[in-house]
Amino acid sequence: MGPVNVRRWPVQLFKEPAWAKQEPTYRECAPALIEAAGKRASARPSGNWFVIGASREVRADRPFGSTVGGHELVAWRGEDGEVRIGPGACPHLGAPLADARIDRGGLVCRWHGLRLDGTRCGTWSPVPAHDDGVLVWARLDALGGEPPSDRPVVPERPAGGPSIDAVATLTGTCEPEDVVANRLDPWHGAWFHPYSFSRLRVLETPDGTEGSDRFLVEVTFRLAGRAGVPVHAEFLCPEPRTVVMRIVEGEGVGSVVETHATPLGPGPDGKPRTAVIEATIAASERPGFALAAKLAPAIRPLMRHTAARLWRDDLAYAERRYALRSG
Repeated sequence: MGPVNVRRWPVQLFKEPAWAKQEPTYRECAPALIEAAGKRASARPSGNWFVIGASREVRADRPFGSTVGGHELVAWRGEDGEVRIGPGACPHLGAPLADARIDRGGLVCRWHGLRLDGTRCGTWSPVPAHDDGVLVWARLDALGGEPPSDRPVVPERPAGGPSIDAVATLTGTCEPEDVVANRLDPWHGAWFHPYSFSRLRVLETPDGTEGSDRFLVEVTFRLAGRAGVPVHAEFLCPEPRTVVMRIVEGEGVGSVVETHATPLGPGPDGKPRTAVIEATIAASERPGFALAAKLAPAIRPLMRHTAARLWRDDLAYAERRYALRSG
């Protein structure tokens, strides 16, 4: 692997062929290779943990409603700031607790005033929750069907120094394995997303042995026109529903994009729905990044917009894969 040319200023001008004159990648992109990597990912333990949303979405002043695998959930923060998660239907008459109000750290149902403080109440019982600082996870043992774990498999993130994180969420008609398969196909990047990626080469593919189950790519993240940031990035699956892209050489080493695929359950048409919850955690050792981190509230919407644009395209890819796979 050749070194990435990182100058004092990381943005570099580059040359590239016209889109149709790129080197075709279909010969390298072997369907069996992607399928095998996906199967190995599906065999890894998850401890029955599912991402439900961004940490910032779960607040102390209003409930956060979600659905995982057909299970309606409600999440909120108690007076101690800790996340609480439980069934989304009131145990009295089934009112939606996502519409409840929060008072002194407890949920108060708006239908008849039943108060839930996060402990068991009749048939209503909380589920284990975990807040990793960027995302909130719920442990659903009946849905996962695996031996439970105390904590989810949270990917390694930038350690120390300033960072900026943003979370984008989109929904598609597919299953989590279709989302994972999309991310385990780095070859489509410069073809399907020419507005974001250029000069993409896959340098290393998994061979199935311990410690080498990753895709390594060389790619230039396009900023505008012929200006971009060249990096080397790896793609890994730490658990069945998560794919991590991590920069290993170039600007922003250690920065990660975590793609989490959470099954929602069937939609009105009976077909499965999956939420793509993508967390981008950017970091840099450059002195100017500390100033950028202070402007994070203004930068996060741009980060979410970039992720959403990519996933609007990639969900079409995942949905197409599901449609072909399911007949």
